[in-house]
Amino acid sequence: MDDDVVVAAAAAAAAAAASSSPSPPWSLLQGLLALLVAWGAYRAAQTFWLRPRRLGRALRAQGLTGTAYRFPAGDLKENARLNDEARSRPMQPPCSHDVVPRVMPHLFNTVKDHGNICITWFGPIPRVVITEAELVRDILSNKFGHFEKFTNKSLGKMIALGVASYDGEKWAKHRRILNPAFHLEKLKRMQPAFLTCCTELIDRWDKEVAGGSDGSFELDVWPEFQSLTGDVISRTAFGSSFMEGRRIFQLQAEQAERVIKAFQYIYIPGFVFFPTPNNRRMKEINREIEGTLRGMIEKRERAIENGEASGDDLLGLLLQSNMESGKGGLRMSTEDVVEECKLFYFAGMETTSVLLTWTLVILGMHPEWQDRAREEVTMILYEVLRLYPPAVTLNRRTFKDMQIGGITYPAGVILELPVIVVHHDPDVWGKDAHEFRPERFAEGISKATKDQQPAFFPFGWGPRICIGQNFALLEAKMALSMILQRFQFRLSPSYTHAPYTVLLLHPQHGAPIIFDRI
Repeated sequence: MDDDVVVAAAAAAAAAAASSSPSPPWSLLQGLLALLVAWGAYRAAQTFWLRPRRLGRALRAQGLTGTAYRFPAGDLKENARLNDEARSRPMQPPCSHDVVPRVMPHLFNTVKDHGNICITWFGPIPRVVITEAELVRDILSNKFGHFEKFTNKSLGKMIALGVASYDGEKWAKHRRILNPAFHLEKLKRMQPAFLTCCTELIDRWDKEVAGGSDGSFELDVWPEFQSLTGDVISRTAFGSSFMEGRRIFQLQAEQAERVIKAFQYIYIPGFVFFPTPNNRRMKEINREIEGTLRGMIEKRERAIENGEASGDDLLGLLLQSNMESGKGGLRMSTEDVVEECKLFYFAGMETTSVLLTWTLVILGMHPEWQDRAREEVTMILYEVLRLYPPAVTLNRRTFKDMQIGGITYPAGVILELPVIVVHHDPDVWGKDAHEFRPERFAEGISKATKDQQPAFFPFGWGPRICIGQNFALLEAKMALSMILQRFQFRLSPSYTHAPYTVLLLHPQHGAPIIFDRI
């Protein structure tokens, strides 16, 4: 059945309904209703059958292979099943860094069966997995032309939209207004706040060690680092304390779990608007977060308008830059600023807490590196970001026919760029790709790979590289340096190595570490 057949059927159905009705008003109403039903059926056929078949044929005609389209959910259900299966057991061997089969089992199996460029299905949308480092780098650099970010706006808004999810002129405007706030010189002014938060953490741990019977103590560092980075983002973004931001962090943690649950049904049109318990709770959380942030923003805007200093925190710098950008359409709206603040909170807290947690876990597995880490913090962090990137995959979408690596991709195809797969590729990093070897970064990122071509994408690449990467690395370096100056540590016997994704790469069973005072 092709498009013309479906259109003809819709018209015939409407005409038949109209001709069979007894009176003109009812005839018109029934005809319109029949036309509406036929139009809905046509749209459904297009979305779930005609377009997937057409795009799938176009890709397979060029030699690509992959999973077959399953009506209507594509690979979403199988992906969820394999994720549940992987999460039901820990890593084997217990401390292996070969984590891709556990973190992305469906993608791992598909690449293994069909090669480095292969087809999977995100509901009825074809999603081509590309794991070749050079192509990933070129796509992120827009070498082949502009790509859209693939974002479900309705569901994305439940966490945060902001500059990370926008395209075109809106992205350019937001990036221009945000850039001054994330300039390295501005970030250095925030180091006293970093220092205050880290000192409070270290002092608290010191008291725990002092109170231990054998001069050591055990602690799950995952919630500790969430509190630390939450405190940092509260002070540096909003000039407030962690206690004031705690409610937002709690709500965002719950929201992340609920968004992941909702993603299983994303292929159903308008599902996010269905009155399910999960959807209702997501909207309640979003309203509370946005209401809190809107109050903070409006209070700061009034203060600036009354002549008070904007402050050196991210919100103050953002509002100042926004006011200086011009009037009308040149500025962000209040709603735009709210979304950027949601992104400050989520990305600012999650990225660095994940990085610090995996760093302590890995240094606990490899205690011989703890002494060297005191002198070589940067390459330690780079190697952790290689093995355990916070965001394991990036997505783009074609909005027109585009040729990439000899393949012509039709409009409407998702390109999945699994960063974690590229970071673990022996063809790129050598036979020791699954091993913890920070010295590979001794001469910098560009010389860390076998062919000395960049293949390190923990913060993305190209014009859309994460605007907050310097913020995250400055914070992580300070925290790690201070911890290493005061403590030595090892993994607790109760630690279970089980990385999994809740939007970012988390430790499924926490990260219990045993600390000793140096």
